[in-house]
Amino acid sequence: MDRKNAKALIVALLAPLGVGAAAALLSPGMRDFYASGINRPPLSPPGWLFPVIWTLLYLAMGYASYLVWKRGDCIFRPTALLAYAVQLILHFFWPLFFFGLRAFALSFFWLLLLLTAALATLIYFFRCERRAGWWFSPYVVWLVFAAYLNLGVWILN
Repeated sequence: MDRKNAKALIVALLAPLGVGAAAALLSPGMRDFYASGINRPPLSPPGWLFPVIWTLLYLAMGYASYLVWKRGDCIFRPTALLAYAVQLILHFFWPLFFFGLRAFALSFFWLLLLLTAALATLIYFFRCERRAGWWFSPYVVWLVFAAYLNLGVWILN
């Protein structure tokens, strides 16, 4: 791997990690609130699992975006990377709404918007680089599960 690609890979991996870390810093007490502050639906994972899963998902997302970035010959590349950036921005705000404001209804509908943007990203990633689509897929699946959890919290609280 040459220096340019190595730098691009590092930036691609750090971007989603940075978005997640910034949102977590602006939503203090997330773990405590999740553990004891709300009624949770069935199948809710333990709180300690979320940072592990999110870290892995952020790394997979970042790698997927790097694969798309490398495909300079793909006509969908600008749209794919724009969709990726939009969904990262939407992703940043969800924890602020859910944990910070405790606005469960708003969070649920925001998550549906985020899921729509993530699905668009997934489609464009697949069009540019199949491997990127596969690397991005677990994130989309997790967002569907997160929507179930968010809806359950909204209903139960």
